Amino acid sequence: MSAEGADRILEAFRDVHGRDPEGVFSAPGRVNLIGEHTDHNEGHVLPFAIDRRTFVAAARRDDDRVTVCSDDPGTEPAELVVGKLGIATGWSAYPLGTLWALGVERGWDLVVHGEVPLGAGLSSSAALESAVALAVSELAGLGLDRVALAAAGRRAENEVVGAPVGIMDQAASLLCREGSALLLDCRSMATEDVALGFETAGLAVLVIDSRVRHDLADGGYADRRAACVAAAEALGVPALRDATPAAVENLPEGAPRKRARHVVTEEARVHETVALVRAGRPREVGAVLTASHASLRDDYEVSVPEVDAIVGAAVGAGALGARIMGGGFGGSVIALVPTDRAAAVGEACRTLDPEPTVREVAPAPGARRER
Repeated sequence: MSAEGADRILEAFRDVHGRDPEGVFSAPGRVNLIGEHTDHNEGHVLPFAIDRRTFVAAARRDDDRVTVCSDDPGTEPAELVVGKLGIATGWSAYPLGTLWALGVERGWDLVVHGEVPLGAGLSSSAALESAVALAVSELAGLGLDRVALAAAGRRAENEVVGAPVGIMDQAASLLCREGSALLLDCRSMATEDVALGFETAGLAVLVIDSRVRHDLADGGYADRRAACVAAAEALGVPALRDATPAAVENLPEGAPRKRARHVVTEEARVHETVALVRAGRPREVGAVLTASHASLRDDYEVSVPEVDAIVGAAVGAGALGARIMGGGFGGSVIALVPTDRAAAVGEACRTLDPEPTVREVAPAPGARRER
């Protein structure tokens, strides 16, 4: 699929601009195995890149204009001068905001082809930002490491798009390695590769798209982040990663206490998952996923009935565990399933209304140059 996507975007660039791009780059979407909403609380996360990618063909211009278009006929192209990139709107805010965060001083032509499903909790936005960041950095010789590129993508989302997300998605898209998850400390940005061993253990990962769409800039995500900040301030800690379960339970009843309880227990679940896979006990990760879903549903309150139904159907049909992932309010469920039960789990989930889309994914490499 990677070679096909690279060929397609190369031809699209030629069709639009009548010349070859200087390079074709791609970056993957991601699945976060465990560690939901711990990233913006300076905690740990455990994502892996997936085999769905976004491609960007790029070339520098001789003026100060930046153009961006998609080979999706339903997407409007955009054009801005370099000095106006920070006011980009709509879908173009992701690529143009990334150029703004990188501080580009000359024009660019960008053409995009996306294979990461939109709005499904697979971080299509970070895939786009990461592909653009890598393209511009390499072609312009910026000399930035991948952590800096991830930070640029995050800044684009925070300050141009208006979604107060953490850095996990961009870091996963840029730093993950094939076959492994990335244990990321969102405070220090220290990383460790964690070999999952799912295939050897006869396990598959299903991503089940509820087809309920969400927008992280619409307020629900921001409200929960603000509650986390309030809880940390009340506890007198820099961030909730530093809080203890006992201290959280001493907070007054209310949203900050519930949000903090989720973050503190989810942080513990990240480390439990790493310990399990490193001990050769990956099947036991399923129970950790289901516990995470209960916490996201009851304490962080980002699930919806359609997603809860998918989790129930998946576990009832033989999944070892399942949970909502991504920002919440819809999107996708991740399920850890014995390989011989994957078809049955998919069939059970597809009986629901709206009918979900079921995809099997595997750990894939991060952003790279394709051409």
